[in-house]
Amino acid sequence: MPETLVAEVAEARSHLALYDGRHKLKLGTFATNVSSGVSLSAAPTSFELSWQHTVGLAQQCDAMGFDMLIPLGRWRGFGGKTNFNGASFETYTWAAGLAQATERIVVFATSHVPVIHPIVAAKQAATIDHISNGRFGLNLVMGWFKPEMEMFGSTLREHDQRYKVGDEWLQVVKRLWAEDEPFSYAGEFYTVNEAQSWPKPVQKPHPVIMNAGASPAGSDFAARNADVSFIAVDDPESAAATISGFKNNAYQKYGREPLVFSGAYVICRDSEREAKQALQSILDSGDREAAQNLMQTLGLQSGSFDHLIAKAAVDRFITGYGGAPFVGTPEQVAERFIEIERAGISGMTLGFLDYAEELRHFDDTVMPLLRQAGLRA
Repeated sequence: MPETLVAEVAEARSHLALYDGRHKLKLGTFATNVSSGVSLSAAPTSFELSWQHTVGLAQQCDAMGFDMLIPLGRWRGFGGKTNFNGASFETYTWAAGLAQATERIVVFATSHVPVIHPIVAAKQAATIDHISNGRFGLNLVMGWFKPEMEMFGSTLREHDQRYKVGDEWLQVVKRLWAEDEPFSYAGEFYTVNEAQSWPKPVQKPHPVIMNAGASPAGSDFAARNADVSFIAVDDPESAAATISGFKNNAYQKYGREPLVFSGAYVICRDSEREAKQALQSILDSGDREAAQNLMQTLGLQSGSFDHLIAKAAVDRFITGYGGAPFVGTPEQVAERFIEIERAGISGMTLGFLDYAEELRHFDDTVMPLLRQAGLRA
């Protein structure tokens, strides 16, 4: 992508919270559409999977000035005493509902490529983009949870081949968004005849595309196709090298400059002792069977968390789905954000045990520190 086109795309999206330049570090929530959120634990929480609660959280984030809402794509749970993520709101319809209920925040759907036909996806995405007046984003996942894919009668393809499927899928979707005349396409994985889709999305050139591929094939897919690459990181030093390598590859091979986001679970309390106690409470009620099931599945079938699987304890997954731990006082948590932004991360999606209550505390205590640090306006 030539530099002039990069600039034109940025200008076309300048109305979006992700691109408006107001905040050095973008913030959002993750997994508020699934039971238990990111915590594989039966610890007490006010979080519940009801539409009223879901809308309330979205509006709370919108009022706080958060920039994005990203759902977890899930069709079945991971067993254990909680059947972690066993209940979920489907993400396209979830995004459509929240688009109507919010004003500024970017609302994503998380789409499993193997089970959503590209014509259906293109139409649904364009519809939500109109509902939201151009605030829709599409997070693409290739499918890694074998029992989920088998529910649809679909075979879990070899890892790298999934990204070849994704390339074709996205090619069809983008053509449907962009082209005025019907077209036919015959690829290795998809065939469409006289395909067309109206209306076109509000956003130009198209809705924001996110992807979390971290394997060599996944990272290259993200560099080639994603506007936002989601990268799991451990610490600022390792993050800096990973992010720099990804950005260099994206620009040198494809002339592209994707944003790079990551995720964390937050346990913030007024004292370090209270934060550690809250962490221990989550672990004491942890669903270790579900955590083992999740880790085994990720380690065997996905490339997104391979580097974490090798060294992460089950505790890390119980507390926050393997996300980076931001645990401590407001000052300690704010410092973690500062360090991760310096490493090259431009956005963070956050998970909490009790989203509503902990977001209020985060807004009161951490957000002022992030503003002082220049990360938030």
